[in-house]
Amino acid sequence: MTFSGIGLETARVLRSAGADVVVPARDTDRARAVLRNVDGVEVEQMDLLDPASIDAFADKFLASGRRLHILVNSAGVMATPLTRDARGYEGQFATNHLGHFQLVSRLWPALVAAGGARVVAVSSRGFRFSPVVFDDLHFEHRTYEPFAAYGQSKTANALFAVELDRRGRAEGVRAFAVHPGIIIDTGLAKHISEEMIRAAGAVDEEGRPVRDPSRQLKTIAQGAATSVWCATSPQLDGLGGVYCENCDISPLVAQADEAAWRAGAEAVGVLGYAVSRGGHPSVGGERTPHGLIARRARRPPARGPCPTA
Repeated sequence: MTFSGIGLETARVLRSAGADVVVPARDTDRARAVLRNVDGVEVEQMDLLDPASIDAFADKFLASGRRLHILVNSAGVMATPLTRDARGYEGQFATNHLGHFQLVSRLWPALVAAGGARVVAVSSRGFRFSPVVFDDLHFEHRTYEPFAAYGQSKTANALFAVELDRRGRAEGVRAFAVHPGIIIDTGLAKHISEEMIRAAGAVDEEGRPVRDPSRQLKTIAQGAATSVWCATSPQLDGLGGVYCENCDISPLVAQADEAAWRAGAEAVGVLGYAVSRGGHPSVGGERTPHGLIARRARRPPARGPCPTA
């Protein structure tokens, strides 16, 4: 988790429901300060760009003997200038994907011991900006483009959830990818110009955030809702490896229908569908990260509540 934005809200909601919550944070003093009004949350040091730090956090958690029922990977950065970690890895890919990959791998024994665990990978519709470029993951042979790097990392998040679910389901570990929406006041967009944010319609002429869930423009609570839903909802029992938004499994969008989907037109939901590996539907002419086809589940659950304000 993170200690700001939707990560903070996710921690608050889970704790208010009685969960034991552990928040790893690079800056533990800052994390404790923003969590001061959330009683009973544990804060531990961890830096997603530092493999030794991730190992140390995982070792401490495993040594406690606790089981891990929910792991929400929400920490991330967006469209940053080119940075590299100590290994030379590009910063967005290292933070948004590789750090979480290592964390899940190291905490695997605690997830399996839970006898039914969920991993939530916070992805984004930003996956449309780029596939995972396996020939040059770290922009060593191509010009660095901040949004391409972000998109690559978000595609990796979604693919990770699909494969993690495939490998983990026999041991009771299910995984979900989440698009939280566009939440302009989390600090995630600090590297994006004000002109670009205004051109996207995310703020008004006075610089105030625009709230319009039909266009994915959400409050922090609305943005965190789908992460919490994926982590806890019985509607998802027996499912996994799916890409979720708006407290639902996202519909699969054919290329011919993409314009209407982007405009927020009503689409047929697939909450009542499980997903099987198979074909690769296209979005914007690019292969979608979920690369899935839908099939009818035996017991389609009803839609759950999702905050609207």
